Amino acid sequence: MKSIGFIGAGNMGFALAKAAATRFPGVEIQVIDTKAERVELFRRELANVRAGSSAAGVAAAAQLTVLAVKPQDFAVVLAELAGSPDLLVSIAAGVRLARMEQAMPRARVVRVAPNTPCLVAEMAAGYAFGARVSEADKELVREFLNAAGQAVEVEGRLLDAVIGLSSSGPAFVARLMEAFIAAGTSLGLPAGVARELTLQTFRGTAGLLQQTGMDIQELVDMVSSPKGTTLAGRAVLEPSDLKEVILRTIEAAAHRAGELAGSSSG
Repeated sequence: MKSIGFIGAGNMGFALAKAAATRFPGVEIQVIDTKAERVELFRRELANVRAGSSAAGVAAAAQLTVLAVKPQDFAVVLAELAGSPDLLVSIAAGVRLARMEQAMPRARVVRVAPNTPCLVAEMAAGYAFGARVSEADKELVREFLNAAGQAVEVEGRLLDAVIGLSSSGPAFVARLMEAFIAAGTSLGLPAGVARELTLQTFRGTAGLLQQTGMDIQELVDMVSSPKGTTLAGRAVLEPSDLKEVILRTIEAAAHRAGELAGSSSG
């Protein structure tokens, strides 16, 4: 990858730019934002960055351009890029592919639902391609997104579910971690110790599942010795309504994602 544009220089855009600069040394980055200090952050922290003068100019100069503006500012960007034939990757919440393809009838459009662990190159993202995206474009987008973590292609209609599960998910997982830490401190552990053990337990469990491909039930069985401590805890946890609460939580987030997309479709 030789060149990337960023229209919008917020935290998520910066995290993607940083990941790309690390993965693709020497990549040229052009950025534009209404806040000069955000552009200056890019220039100060990353190599080969220059400020753009217009959205259309940034997109025309790059192999791939990230649309990272706030939803309330997106209509202005769509108007500026109405004639663009470029490869445009939107991370804007609540803006569907159909709206972008209608507003930019020549552009090759991709919609991405990232999440905040992108800030430490541990992103979990879903993405969907528009109708005009070529196979070469798709490969470029995959390389770009996977520099920041893991990205999975889904149908466009499933991106609301991705937003509920993984875009909003870090907040929900953090609440579960909070409960673990509180339980540890209630049993007498110092808060710092409870936090360190909790974070590593979540990280280690995820790593074990990812690296081995182990089924979740297989891991549960592995940890559960007959008449042991884990079975005693499971006897409390598993009859509870935890699964139902998690389901309703993620459904509510996904439903709201659909509402936001509907309200911004004009």
